[in-house]
Amino acid sequence: MRLPVPGICSDHAARQSDEESIREAALNYIEGWYDGDSVRVESSLHPELAKRMVQTDKNGRSQLNQMSAMTLVQNTRLGGGKKTPLKRQIKEVKILDVFENAASVRIDASDWVDYLHVVKYNGKWVIINVLWELKVASK
Repeated sequence: MRLPVPGICSDHAARQSDEESIREAALNYIEGWYDGDSVRVESSLHPELAKRMVQTDKNGRSQLNQMSAMTLVQNTRLGGGKKTPLKRQIKEVKILDVFENAASVRIDASDWVDYLHVVKYNGKWVIINVLWELKVASK
């Protein structure tokens, strides 16, 4: 049990601990992807994760692409993220909001941006949803 620090309320300390755990889940997800560490990625995910992206074809029609936790873990194990050169492995994590047992996080990565929904599930912060978008190359 964490004792309150003089001058800091216990709510503040609890929030700081939650934010550290949320950041850890986000970093396990993105760094694990780049490293090809499927165990680390899986540790950050809720088993029913939904990772989605909407893509628009040349005719302007939208298509929803979806990935499960299992598919993401398998793609990590196959080394998909290891193809990104070390100098391009961007992993900027911004916690956008935390309320009770829910949080929103943005990760700016090498070629995409991930918006994560993170939940406290059985006492552990895990990613339950990811909405992502590819960065458009400069023209």
